[in-house]
Amino acid sequence: MIMKTTLKNWFTHQNKTGVLLILLLSVSFSGCDDFLEVDAPLGQIPHQEVFTDEATATAATTSLYGKLRDLVMVSGSNSGMGVLMGLYADELDFYGMPWDTAQTLYFHNVLATDPAVQSIWDNAYNLIYMCNAVLEGLENADQLPAEFKQHLRGEALFVRGLVHFYLVNLFGDIPYPKTTDYQSNGKIKKIPEAMVYDAILDDLSNAKGLLGDSYITGERTRANSWAVSALIARVYLYLGRWQEAEAESGRIINNASLFTLETELNNVFLKESRSAILQLKPQNPGSNSQEASTYIFDSPPPPFVALSSALVASMQPNDLRKTQWIGEVSDGSQSWYYAYKYKQQFNTGSSMEYSIVLRLAEQYLIRAEARANQNNIAGAQQDINAIRLRAGLDNTQANTPEQLRLAILQERRFELFAEHGHRWFDIRRFGMANEILSPIKTAWKPTDVLLPIPESDLLLNPNLAPQNPGY
Repeated sequence: MIMKTTLKNWFTHQNKTGVLLILLLSVSFSGCDDFLEVDAPLGQIPHQEVFTDEATATAATTSLYGKLRDLVMVSGSNSGMGVLMGLYADELDFYGMPWDTAQTLYFHNVLATDPAVQSIWDNAYNLIYMCNAVLEGLENADQLPAEFKQHLRGEALFVRGLVHFYLVNLFGDIPYPKTTDYQSNGKIKKIPEAMVYDAILDDLSNAKGLLGDSYITGERTRANSWAVSALIARVYLYLGRWQEAEAESGRIINNASLFTLETELNNVFLKESRSAILQLKPQNPGSNSQEASTYIFDSPPPPFVALSSALVASMQPNDLRKTQWIGEVSDGSQSWYYAYKYKQQFNTGSSMEYSIVLRLAEQYLIRAEARANQNNIAGAQQDINAIRLRAGLDNTQANTPEQLRLAILQERRFELFAEHGHRWFDIRRFGMANEILSPIKTAWKPTDVLLPIPESDLLLNPNLAPQNPGY
């Protein structure tokens, strides 16, 4: 089924007034800062009371970001796309224990029973369930101010669209549940990729109309219209809708009063970065991003993952991203490399780094690609060069659409490494996964461009059939 068996069993045996208990438990475990201000005992807030109070309604909504941070897709932990799909592509090398679930992704020995794939699927659909619970709760929350409800609804739609975006790029045809009804979800059918993208754009379009332009907390940790535009631009890029991708990315790039490229690379991932569009706040006061703890190691050999030496070698020696965003550890005869974009591994008293989900440099690269595919050579070069010059490199020499396309793919590799699986999604959508991975992944198969639907879910819900090819 699309939700974990434990979730299904819980809902089977509870009455409707308890429908948000699991959401509230999730808020608690995610450590969401806003929820810490809510004093109600766990398990004692019935459904109708959650959305009669602004504090608990806010906590239920901001818990969605806590789930993203800790477990789902854009998490900086070992369960996030940065690690898992970095291993699946050519970005990271695996040094963990043989029984670690991530090693099957690295070696492309993935089965339909793979626990890592099951975890990706379960965590994603549990978060989608939480989004739907928030949306349903807000629908009947007559006591809450209309503008307040509007913003929370926009945030829930944004998160739902974001999670489905990653799912469709991992699994292809997938379900798009919009209810918390477990009986309906238990029989839900997959829909084609094109329809999934339509649903994503529908959610994001609605979210954009509901959300304002300001960051309501003073920090860039909750979605607004700019965050939605950034994700819409990426969706349009993946769909090859070049004019629309250029328009959405340009909307952000042209807002120089709010977003600017940091001239110093070491400032890009600080929480005050003016290139950040959306960040995830750490769980505890004084803590920093999970990425630093995930990637940094100080003695050889690497304990879990390291950057591919081929990635490091392919960067120009004078590329400042190589010297400032990559760390090196050596035993005297061999060197290993780690992502050093985030530098604070421990509690610093006052948080210095938040985990960035969306940032301005990606928007420049989106607009560059959109322009190149519309034969706007000068415009594409201008956007690529904005990224290259900041990295201490000369202007690009690419001057045809095809040359620019390949230059952008390379620039994305160097700019966005170890960030949410960008490399995997790029070589997949460029149709280059087989060309790039078959020489270096001995078990690679062309059908590996999609992960399998978890077998346990197929057994529980035959409407999820057919299984993806190759599994």
